[in-house]
Amino acid sequence: MGKETEKDMELQKDEENIGVVQIADDVVAMIASLAATEVEGVSAMVGNITNELMSRVGMKSLTKGVRVDVLEGNVTVDLALTMEYGYNIPATCQKVQGKVKAAIENMTGLTCTDVNIRIAGIKVK
Repeated sequence: MGKETEKDMELQKDEENIGVVQIADDVVAMIASLAATEVEGVSAMVGNITNELMSRVGMKSLTKGVRVDVLEGNVTVDLALTMEYGYNIPATCQKVQGKVKAAIENMTGLTCTDVNIRIAGIKVK
């Protein structure tokens, strides 16, 4: 399979000329967001101020707090998370990194090289 990169899209060309599979960066970001929030201890994804205001008006974005860069089949993911109080931050982040990497690689066939996490807050019950 040969690969070509366009802006915000990963193209995968099949050698048998069956067709082309295009994976948008937003799809990879959504996979990363859903995988991260499945880990116990992660409260929510944190977006920028625009995302926060839009979610209050009813427009929810599943990719808030996620930035994805896809270059030649390699994916770099940056996540901004809110953790729940009482969880070990380094251990929880390692679980998030493993789960996000596995989800992206299993669902897209792309190679996830980096999963960078920024803890933006702690949720106290």
